[in-house]
Amino acid sequence: MREYTRFYIDGAWVDPVEPNTIDVENPATEQVAGRISIGSAADVDKAVAAARRAFATWSVTTREERLGVLEAILAEYQRRADDLAAAITEEMGAPAGLAAGPQVGLGVGHLTTAIDNLRTYAFTEDRGATTIVKEPIGVCGLITPWNWPLNQIAVKVFPALATGCTSILKPSEVSPFSAQVFAEILDAAGVPAGVFNLIQGDGAGVGVALAGHPGIDMVSFTGSTRAGIEVARLAAPTVKRVAQELGGKSPHVVLDDEAFADNVASGVVTMMGNSGQTCSAPSRMLVPQSRMAEAREIAAAAAAGITVGDPHGGADLGPVVSGTQFEKIQALIRKGTEEGATLVAGGTGRPDGLDAGWFVKPTVFADVTPDMTIAREEIFGPVLVILGYDDLDHAVAIANDTDYGLAGYVSGTDLDTAKSVAARIRAGWVAINGGFDFNSAFGGYKQSGNGREWGDIGFAEYLETKSIMTPAAG
Repeated sequence: MREYTRFYIDGAWVDPVEPNTIDVENPATEQVAGRISIGSAADVDKAVAAARRAFATWSVTTREERLGVLEAILAEYQRRADDLAAAITEEMGAPAGLAAGPQVGLGVGHLTTAIDNLRTYAFTEDRGATTIVKEPIGVCGLITPWNWPLNQIAVKVFPALATGCTSILKPSEVSPFSAQVFAEILDAAGVPAGVFNLIQGDGAGVGVALAGHPGIDMVSFTGSTRAGIEVARLAAPTVKRVAQELGGKSPHVVLDDEAFADNVASGVVTMMGNSGQTCSAPSRMLVPQSRMAEAREIAAAAAAGITVGDPHGGADLGPVVSGTQFEKIQALIRKGTEEGATLVAGGTGRPDGLDAGWFVKPTVFADVTPDMTIAREEIFGPVLVILGYDDLDHAVAIANDTDYGLAGYVSGTDLDTAKSVAARIRAGWVAINGGFDFNSAFGGYKQSGNGREWGDIGFAEYLETKSIMTPAAG
């Protein structure tokens, strides 16, 4: 049983101003796994005051000083990797291999990328008689979700540190354990007092206070579009910068070629990873209408090969994160059947043999049309929908027929054709044949948000641009 009842503020573990705790459930067992304190606006006030004091000195540190801190964090992060993985499995049910691999590994990747970029990042640039200066924006409120907890913490905290900002992190109260270990890592690495602060809590008690606080200069939020709208509304009166990475309903265009079968099968497996709880997941697969019957068979076989069960037992998928999420997914699966989609794998209820835990069957619908609910709403579970297209123009039109624009995927042997399709998809991050790059710019169009994270482009969210002008020579 984990007991995390203190917050990390101004370089110390402190009690909440107003004592209030909640239990945290292990979604694989439905049993209480720990307890955390829930913060309030008073805790946010304390953290903001600490961060503002620390900003005075951290903002003027040298590049070398900040590199030294980031490298110390890297060493401590790697030392605590097993603790981080265990926390993620316990708080959100990620299979042990996924937790120790991608969940923890993405944090390492983003940290080493931040270190590499900080070594060469141009904080000043001369343009004739004018010097363009990039300087830290100030105190940052960082609000992160439960589905990829370390990834989302990493792409916010590390750029903030690298650019000279100070921050207050509010992780999801659904998956708070890994964030607590993360704070222990930064403390052990010697991050100066007040530069990084952690307050556990919910949106109503801490998120609202961070978004509207006049002492915070920018808010970076990852979560649902609904919650992102509220963060922007709360931030508006203080005219602070708001960076948002929100929902997605990402298309995966499978080209009509000899790799079709492999690309459909791999698309199913990719979609199901992390139990489908990935905002950028390729949740809408687009295949040639003439090959829909073939796609049904391939997808059904691929889904049947995915195991679901005990996160410590070698299963491919663990549970979804909560009973609330489970019920939402079940309702959308029923909706797909009611609206006439063809269920080719999975369906409602838990997989056979699993009587406890929020486990969902890997589910595939085919013959889906763009107007169906399951083609338009973000399900955030292991549910793939397959739509048919007549030609590539039609495929692009379907791909873009969404309120979202976070990611897109194109699979095919003709790279020129794949690039042409990718260029026409209205999304911020498009992967061809499984491409991946820590230096890419991750973020969305439309209701998937604004701003960009990852790599050196992610630094820009934490920097203000100043022009210093002197009289031109003459």
